[in-house]
Amino acid sequence: MLTQRQLQLLRFIHAYMQEHGVPPSFEEMRHALGLRSKSGVHRLISGLEERGYIRRLPYRARALEVVRPPLEAAREEAGEEGRGAIPLPAARNVVRGLFRSRRPLTGVRDTTRLPLYGRIAAGTPIEALADGGTVVEVPGMLLGDGEHYVLQVVGDSMVEAGILDGDYVVVRRCETAENGDIVVALIEEREVTLKRLRRRGASIALEAANPAYETRIFGPHQVRIQGKVVGLLRRY
Repeated sequence: MLTQRQLQLLRFIHAYMQEHGVPPSFEEMRHALGLRSKSGVHRLISGLEERGYIRRLPYRARALEVVRPPLEAAREEAGEEGRGAIPLPAARNVVRGLFRSRRPLTGVRDTTRLPLYGRIAAGTPIEALADGGTVVEVPGMLLGDGEHYVLQVVGDSMVEAGILDGDYVVVRRCETAENGDIVVALIEEREVTLKRLRRRGASIALEAANPAYETRIFGPHQVRIQGKVVGLLRRY
């Protein structure tokens, strides 16, 4: 049985994905439910996952899948009050779709061997991490054009973006990135970090996805982009 808060969050996630095609961020979920902190969102997400209403996908940083939609949850809640409960009325604003068989995903079984550049560590440029001998099998569906590599994440600075300590991120090598991308950034040619990129006028902000960490601001010549996160691998 879901709590009212869990059902409210499930409805918000489902509606957001219907409109935008991607799950909402933890900050958007926190704001929608009027919660003070994102830790409350984490507890609600865990509760929905334990009850089988959503599933966290392992290969992307910001990925939730609604397994059982809100209407099903609401009907089950009504059924908990006993037999003979008044059935929920059919929604009048539902768009009836033509359900067709979906095309199978291409490249799901294909894998590519990518170099594992080791663990992101302060004081070590990315190029120095490669040992040339360790590779990781990565699903082809995570890759696009260009050169890619894999890094193992150290620390919890990106947990609210779904990137946990010990995860492996798939990175496309590039020198530029869009505002809001999660990037591998080399700071002043000596420190490498995994953070979200924000441009603030002529300055560059490297933003953590954890309120325990401060956003760091740098001049445009102090930061060099070495790649953008395009996928995530996790071992359970």
